[in-house]
Amino acid sequence: MTDGATRRRLAQELGVVAGFEDPKAPLEQYHTPPELAAHIVHVADLQGDIEGRTVVDLGCGTGMLALGAALRGPERVVGVDVDPAPLSTAGENERRVGATADLSWVRADATRPPLDADDVTVLMNPPFGAQTGNEGADRAFLETAADVASVSYSVHNAGSQSFVEAFAADNTGEVTHAFAADLELPRQFDHHTDDVRTVDVEVFRIEWA
Repeated sequence: MTDGATRRRLAQELGVVAGFEDPKAPLEQYHTPPELAAHIVHVADLQGDIEGRTVVDLGCGTGMLALGAALRGPERVVGVDVDPAPLSTAGENERRVGATADLSWVRADATRPPLDADDVTVLMNPPFGAQTGNEGADRAFLETAADVASVSYSVHNAGSQSFVEAFAADNTGEVTHAFAADLELPRQFDHHTDDVRTVDVEVFRIEWA
């Protein structure tokens, strides 16, 4: 099976993952599309960042990235989120996907996760800090990744490359891969005016010393 076909198959497997029943705007809770999650997990798998490792999804929501990783042979997967409602949905999604990996859903502040593990890969689609009072939210998630992981993958607004590269360099990290992607956001909050809005995003792989 080609790389493209393998990625498409993973996206199909993740197509059953349910999103947020009652998304909260202050937490910037958006459903990560299965195609984007499959792309991230597939790249991570090709880089040897999934199999046999502890994979942590910071701000996991309903578990899309965690479940994608769980289908690629990790040692274990931990999804961390502060909101109990999407964590409950994540447990239901685990059954829908049929993941058999060692998988835990932990209610905690994703920027202060209760972790004690080696060989950690972080996958995350953090809040972009677009909401008033939530500025710089993605920085806090990157700080956590730098602290707990040897490698991380994170989704950011388009145009973030200089910020991410500078942050990594200041925290003994290095951006090794970057690629552009689309993030489709359905209308789910009062401030949304379009039924579906496509946002340009960038995904970065960072190795942390």
